[in-house]
Amino acid sequence: MAQRSIGIIMNGVTGRMGYRQHLVRSVLALRDEGGVRLRGGERVQVRPLLVGRDSAKLAELARRHDIADWTTDLDAALGDDQWDVYADFLVTKARVAALLRAIAAGKAVYTEKPTAETVPEALELAALAQEAGVPNGVVHDKLYLPGMRKLARLVRSGFFGRILSVRGEFGYWVFEGDGQPAQRPSWNYRAEDGGGIVVDMFPHWNYVLENLFGEVRSVYARAVTHIPTRFEENGASYSATADDAAYAIFELDGGVVAQLNSSWAVRVNRKELVEFQVDGTHGSAVAGLFGCRAQHRTGTPRPVWNPDLADAHDYGADWSEVPDNEVFENGFRVQWEEFVRHVVDGDPHPYDLLAGARGVRLAEAGLESSRTGARVELPPLEAPRVALANGAAK
Repeated sequence: MAQRSIGIIMNGVTGRMGYRQHLVRSVLALRDEGGVRLRGGERVQVRPLLVGRDSAKLAELARRHDIADWTTDLDAALGDDQWDVYADFLVTKARVAALLRAIAAGKAVYTEKPTAETVPEALELAALAQEAGVPNGVVHDKLYLPGMRKLARLVRSGFFGRILSVRGEFGYWVFEGDGQPAQRPSWNYRAEDGGGIVVDMFPHWNYVLENLFGEVRSVYARAVTHIPTRFEENGASYSATADDAAYAIFELDGGVVAQLNSSWAVRVNRKELVEFQVDGTHGSAVAGLFGCRAQHRTGTPRPVWNPDLADAHDYGADWSEVPDNEVFENGFRVQWEEFVRHVVDGDPHPYDLLAGARGVRLAEAGLESSRTGARVELPPLEAPRVALANGAAK
């Protein structure tokens, strides 16, 4: 009997994230291991179709990785019944139009974030997918990082007691592009091209906060452009019109307060590029991409403030590493496996387009707060029951 397979349209694989994480480390890794194991124990093989605008790049990727199918014609791919899933790794500006076409074609859709540039567009996508009955998912990669999974283990176990606060630090110095090449594309620093650290990172912070600690109910934020002049990939200077740092306070369900700093203009003095400290009545933890250190209240030292004497206590030694206890696979790959099972077996998948819309809403509210200087309330968000392609609802 021939092995069952699922065809996946992969749009935007010539970009860094689409190529490295979604194609090579996820779909091709699963293909080379025989596919995704389903609930009943059998496997379904994954068949990628590469889509993009540059035929030469697509042909080279297909040759390099032994991929049979590629095309520059997205509409033809969407009209072909052998392809079951549409996966989107395009720049945000191009995402909504492509997702709308995929949903109209009846494809399951899986997309990077942010799902749209505006909340109405993001809600329309969620409503249309719901009305069409198509499986849909949004990448929530940071939840699958080893450090975040260890942190989630502590939360589920009740280790913290009542959680009081979350403090997060994310960022690193992105070179301006003159003396040394920038580590990020120049469009990240142009608002007109969809750039900015708020629209990039707040959707991440939304799903991290709501899945570990509680839904975000308000935000107060200050977004700034610390570096006003940067340099293009060709060496020409340009004015940065997008924010490169944001400082925010989020209030969550249950009274938890989260403070998160995000910056591409900060030099790293921490163990990892992102770290979250969680403090509760019974214990605390500091989690990064891979590591997680915890301190229970029974092992908490008794600091005494004395500015006249140097403090020789090694506070870092009072924390214990949370053990791995399991093998952590690539987070993008794990979520791909879950989404394939969602499409084929109907397994639950909570990270849908409505979850993506909540991330877009938080970014939009953060920018509004920065413009007005006011705290912005965030009531529960629901998609309209039915949304039409022109944005009207019925």
